[in-house]
Amino acid sequence: MITLLSRIFIPKEKENDYFYVRKAYGMICSVFGIFLNMLLFALKLVVGILTSSVAIMADAFNNLSDAGSSVITLVGVVCAGKRADREHPFGHGRVEYVSGFIVSLVILLVGFEFLKDSVFKIFHPDELFVTAGSLLVLSASILIKLYMACYNHMIGKRMDSAVMKATAMDSLSDVLSTFVVLVSSVVMKLTGKNLDGAAGIFVALFILWTGYQAARETMTLLLGRKPNYEIVEKIRNIVMSHENVLGIHHIIVHDYGPERKMISLHLEMPGEKNVFEMHDLIEHIEADLDRELSCESVIHMDPVETGNEELTKLRRGTEKLIGIIGEELSIHDFRVVRVEGEKDHILFDVVVPFDFSLTKEELREKIIEEMEKQYPDYVCVIKLDQDYI
Repeated sequence: MITLLSRIFIPKEKENDYFYVRKAYGMICSVFGIFLNMLLFALKLVVGILTSSVAIMADAFNNLSDAGSSVITLVGVVCAGKRADREHPFGHGRVEYVSGFIVSLVILLVGFEFLKDSVFKIFHPDELFVTAGSLLVLSASILIKLYMACYNHMIGKRMDSAVMKATAMDSLSDVLSTFVVLVSSVVMKLTGKNLDGAAGIFVALFILWTGYQAARETMTLLLGRKPNYEIVEKIRNIVMSHENVLGIHHIIVHDYGPERKMISLHLEMPGEKNVFEMHDLIEHIEADLDRELSCESVIHMDPVETGNEELTKLRRGTEKLIGIIGEELSIHDFRVVRVEGEKDHILFDVVVPFDFSLTKEELREKIIEEMEKQYPDYVCVIKLDQDYI
């Protein structure tokens, strides 16, 4: 159905326009999701009233919250699809993350309400009237939600949409919660045991868990998370494929929404090369990053003295020493500065991961202590950098 609707509403001349296609798919999935969730809400509400089942009622209002979530998703997709303007030069892509967070809050609210109602039903149960029609509605709901989970996951993966992926996860959780309600209804039909309140609690807890997972994911995107391994490796491969690039560090990926990223990084390049040639090389690298990853980039050049054997030997010895202190540590910007009337200074930066066992001050003292032992004729000056990837 989604494929058919996309053929109707996405013109052929727009098929290569990523942002147009992404917005169109988001709108189609959201509107179709609203229709299906409202249909399921209406059917389950009627069944819940007729059977006096709080579990079915909880499942019904869960579908209503899903419909509301689809409305919010629709608004978010439309706003996120707007082009960059004077006030928002990086576009409006983060609106999608905001809408995803609002959706998660709605899910949590529904979960809390039905947890309260379900606990009440355990102590004050109502008589249930399970019919073949109610079992049929619940079974149909499971199939519909499976279908929704599949198309939301497919489109979310294709369009790299966090909110669509969250919707797919929500639909999949609905499958399990409705299945539990169906099982409790069958048990009631066959044995007469009323598990409605317990089933309602399970559904409510599952709704809360889904809301928590969605909130954590979208909040992480809003706060800024580290880039995934694949994009970092792509950046490294693109940059290091160029001649005269000796090293790369300080990679930072700034996320302004799906397909709206800015990269900043430092390159180590031969210091003896012509500065204009190196500038042209950097512009070529920036163009390659834009073409391959569709992102803006800012590159800082660090000149490296390559013809000095003494310096090369010192650097290799220092790298070995730093590797002994911590194999996850790395160094860059290594140089020796002559200071009149004093010992020569060895200067370098150390990249430190967030979960390193020593504090920065402890690490600084440790490195300086070991460097003084190994190179007593030099003064060691270090700078500690945070690892952002």
